[in-house]
Amino acid sequence: MSDPQVSLRPVAMGDLAMFRRFCLEPGLIGLDWAGFRDPEAPARRFALDSYLGEHDGRLIVEAFDAKTAGFVSYRSGTYGGRAPYWEIGIALLPEWRGKGIGWRAQAQLCDYLFTHTPAQRVQAGTHPENLAEQSSLVKAGFQLEGTVRACEFRAGAWHDGYLYSRLRADPAPSI
Repeated sequence: MSDPQVSLRPVAMGDLAMFRRFCLEPGLIGLDWAGFRDPEAPARRFALDSYLGEHDGRLIVEAFDAKTAGFVSYRSGTYGGRAPYWEIGIALLPEWRGKGIGWRAQAQLCDYLFTHTPAQRVQAGTHPENLAEQSSLVKAGFQLEGTVRACEFRAGAWHDGYLYSRLRADPAPSI
């Protein structure tokens, strides 16, 4: 599951320090900062299932000679109780953003989920002001479906989001 520059791997014990940073450093995760979180929660989750749960999980994004660049996440959902899908996300450390890593990691995560689960759909949400993520999703083979109104409470107010999807039958991007 890799290209010459980007690969995904399971979470290891040494990655927990990065997860703690995302819990404690305002702005590290960008617009998705939702306040301080329990810094020991990552260790408890790792002890539970190493972030490889049946309904959700995380994989580490490695770039350029196995350097940890961030992580991708996935969680399951269903439409109408019958149509399973995955919702994915990504968090790259600031020094790795803008290098073409994010779209490759998201494309690889889609391929992984389509290969190992029967889901027909992978979706991802982003902020209207996050132009870089919108571009990354399109490069990763996603299509914009529309605006989800007032779907996120952040920085003291409700904000709209954009919803993107990639279906199993959609062409995979060239990585």
